[in-house]
Amino acid sequence: MDLYLPLIWAGIIGFGVIMYVLMDGFDLGLGILYPFAPDDEARDVMMNSVAPVWDGNETWLVLGGAGLLGAFPLVYSVFLPALYIGVFLMLAGLIFRGISFEFRFKSSKNRHWWNRAFCWGSAVATFAQGAVVGAYIQGFAVEDFVYVGSAFDWLTPFTVLTGLGLMAGYALLGATWLILKSEDYVQAWAYRITPKLLLAVLIVFAIVSLWTPLVSLPVRERWLNQIHLIWILPILAFVCAGMLYRSVKRQQEKLPFVMALGLFIFTYLGLIASKWPVIVPPDYTIWDASSAPESQLFLLIGVVFIIPIVLAYTAWTYWVFRGKVKVGEGYH
Repeated sequence: MDLYLPLIWAGIIGFGVIMYVLMDGFDLGLGILYPFAPDDEARDVMMNSVAPVWDGNETWLVLGGAGLLGAFPLVYSVFLPALYIGVFLMLAGLIFRGISFEFRFKSSKNRHWWNRAFCWGSAVATFAQGAVVGAYIQGFAVEDFVYVGSAFDWLTPFTVLTGLGLMAGYALLGATWLILKSEDYVQAWAYRITPKLLLAVLIVFAIVSLWTPLVSLPVRERWLNQIHLIWILPILAFVCAGMLYRSVKRQQEKLPFVMALGLFIFTYLGLIASKWPVIVPPDYTIWDASSAPESQLFLLIGVVFIIPIVLAYTAWTYWVFRGKVKVGEGYH
């Protein structure tokens, strides 16, 4: 049992992370696209499409963070000193993005400031998340389970690229979400920008794929030794990209968003496959980073009940607020 508890917890936390990326990614993406919207009415549609659900999406972020603290304390003891600034920027961006949802609709004189808060909060939070992923790929300077690097080791040309890449990816999610939820000229605008965003995502994906073996020797060895297995995932990601492009050209509404989700899922699985079972790069595995089996088992009992509840109310929220968001209408 002691051997399998870390595996179970790794699965739970991995599930929480990808749920957060998929659920919160498209509304962060809408914030990134905000300045480029056709007009203020289109911006109202964009915000109204996610206003009823955005705060519930972040439950997955809380679940993943709390799970890491309880199940893998070494991750916290290394990641926080290494990523203090990046995590602070992410949280600050999420705070500005969050308050802008309410104040934008209640302020007529200063609405332009809340528009900026929504846009810049979304952009900063997304860039920070992408840079943190890049830092994870690079690895950390760890000696005897203690981080020995500087506060700015996480910020390199590679992590800047991954940060910008995630901004393009979230914007793609946001555009396909808008195709699903909007109509008329707003939807037409989303159709126009989606292929451009997809091209940007694929370009960054290709550059990161070529760059990653240069910044991470373990990943390079894994790719070369298991090329027949690992490269299935990028191929599936490109299949999703191709289907996304075709569905947009055919003016389909649901499939573009589903394929954008698939693109993220297979990219995420590729990252896990490249690092597994290392959780604190370059050397510490999930078993090295685990807390006591008694602690993991105690927490697991609670999580077994919490996750179905979170899934249920998330599904119910999306079901209640299903359908198109029309210009001039909203949940406020």
